[in-house]
Amino acid sequence: MPTVYFVIPCYNEEAVLPETVKELTKVLEGMEEHGLADQKSRMLFVDDGSRDKTWELISSYHEENHWVSGLKLSHNRGHQNALLSGLMTAKEVADCAISLDADLQDDVNVLPQFVQKYLEGCDVVYGVRNKRETDTFFKRTTAEGFYKVMQKLGVDIVFNHADYRLMSRRALEALSEYKEVNLFLRGIVPLIGYKSDYVYYDRHERFAGESKYPLKKMISFAVDGITSFSVKPLKIISNLGILVSVLSIFGLLYALISHFTGNAVSGWTAIVCSIWLLGGIQMLCLGVVGTYVGKIYSEVKGRPRFKIETLLDDNTEEQKIPLRKDEKI
Repeated sequence: MPTVYFVIPCYNEEAVLPETVKELTKVLEGMEEHGLADQKSRMLFVDDGSRDKTWELISSYHEENHWVSGLKLSHNRGHQNALLSGLMTAKEVADCAISLDADLQDDVNVLPQFVQKYLEGCDVVYGVRNKRETDTFFKRTTAEGFYKVMQKLGVDIVFNHADYRLMSRRALEALSEYKEVNLFLRGIVPLIGYKSDYVYYDRHERFAGESKYPLKKMISFAVDGITSFSVKPLKIISNLGILVSVLSIFGLLYALISHFTGNAVSGWTAIVCSIWLLGGIQMLCLGVVGTYVGKIYSEVKGRPRFKIETLLDDNTEEQKIPLRKDEKI
């Protein structure tokens, strides 16, 4: 039987944690009974600098439930970094790790199917949503549009897949070789290239608490994904510059012809509109270039992506650990 770790990033999740622990305990017990997980399997909750009682709950559940492990980061580092810290910790002790959210929107009843695919030889198993009926029209439209845009830009991304996936130890080792600071795991994992498969599921309503991805964060996440994996926006800027230059030449010719034929009409409307249009295009282009320069700035500094403050896991030798040399990633 494999050692399976559920890696669950948490940020202010005290409202949902009791039910999450209850449901995942049932799943792990059932998987052990059917030979899909051994006694060393765990649900690893990663506290990403929560401000509520999330870590206190994780610590208490660790004491009373042998399936529960906890990882506390020293500072809030964002969902992707928190998820990565849990995966890299699980890599040391697990045969495979499954990442999922704490809000129970991902259907936990399909977790055994992930492990079945792993036992059949898959190193990566993607959880893919069947439909988006629980989403609002705006969220459904923008989310599906995001995946289509990413694919148009040449990014190898799985449609309607978030971060609900299984990765084998071999795949986790490969993931650890990707050192970029600007993390977008949905784009990185497909680059690993090992044998993969899909598990389809229906996404539920959030059990409790509030979404940690409001519109502002969703837009920021989308921009990070696009600029981390495609330079096509820069090519679009180049093409746009060529187009505007060509149109400017035609405009200049029209102005000269009008001047010499005596048909020039005095007025400021066309001039003002042209100035505002070109100024807007220039500012937009500078913003896109600035985004890429900012990412280069972050990558060059090479700061650690996370710092572990406390690890509660019976499968590790130490309960409170400093970062090892290979964890400064």
